[in-house]
Amino acid sequence: MKNNSLRIGDALPEFKNLPGVDDRTYSSGDFRNDALIIVFSCNHCPYVQAYEDRMKALHASYQTKNVQLVAINSNDETNYPDDSFEKMKERAAMRDFTFPYLRDADQRVAEQFGATHTPQFFLFDKEKRLRYSGKMDDNWKEPDAVKEKYLVVALDAVLAGKEVKVPETFSIGCTIKWK
Repeated sequence: MKNNSLRIGDALPEFKNLPGVDDRTYSSGDFRNDALIIVFSCNHCPYVQAYEDRMKALHASYQTKNVQLVAINSNDETNYPDDSFEKMKERAAMRDFTFPYLRDADQRVAEQFGATHTPQFFLFDKEKRLRYSGKMDDNWKEPDAVKEKYLVVALDAVLAGKEVKVPETFSIGCTIKWK
């Protein structure tokens, strides 16, 4: 694993032909939105599981504002079989994901981003420049106890053409499971 974390202002790393649970393949160029959220995710991590409803709600409430959320699973499926592509399809169906859930089997995309955790969020503006990276909010266990909605505040600033006041937070969760 390389530690080349993206910096605020960096361009969206290009990726091509990542398989989605919807049996389509996706490339970075497919997303021409006013804002793009890439979240490194997986099936087995309890932190990700705690955020799934919030991710679905965020995607649903911002879709009409031309915002796209994309989840990418880069975990090693040999040692973590719950993160296999077939299990991803099962989880997406069971949890009714309405956003693309993609498989990064060779882990190149995670390396390009410098991703370290699941969930880890990267927010890009219309020009595909990184404007925020880190965690969604300040309370992974109790959604009703959240005081700081870092990702939503950053997203609202991006959509309004304003500066993101807190552009980085430390992601908490499970580490990406490298091969």
